[in-house]
Amino acid sequence: MITIRELEVHYHVGVPDAERAKAQRLLIDVEIESDFSAAAASDDLTRTVDYYAVSRRVLRFGEGRSWKLIETLSVDLAEMVVREFGAARVTVEVKKFIIPEARHVSVRATRAVKAGGKEEASDRLVRAIGGVPGAYRK
Repeated sequence: MITIRELEVHYHVGVPDAERAKAQRLLIDVEIESDFSAAAASDDLTRTVDYYAVSRRVLRFGEGRSWKLIETLSVDLAEMVVREFGAARVTVEVKKFIIPEARHVSVRATRAVKAGGKEEASDRLVRAIGGVPGAYRK
């Protein structure tokens, strides 16, 4: 497992328009599951998930975008890491500092490569109409 802990980002997120108007500080945890035994045996960066590249991509991910829910943001981030970096399974936790009496509010989302490495047709349809793939499953 490769873990990036508490990567500080500034994204536009929140239900009210006024909250989304200004980027706010969030902390992102990314846990990446992948078989990196070949990388360990060869000491070759190209045979693993490059955590530095992942961190740079996560830092840029919010540019020009906004979300109402951190639930959506965490799913979007996890899907991006699976898709763009070839991770077998990714868990993303987004921490938001919105409730003064609490240290933070957080949401965790996990996404994995589908069987055969392809996205299911039903997930493509759900994504095309603006939904969250997998949310309709029980």
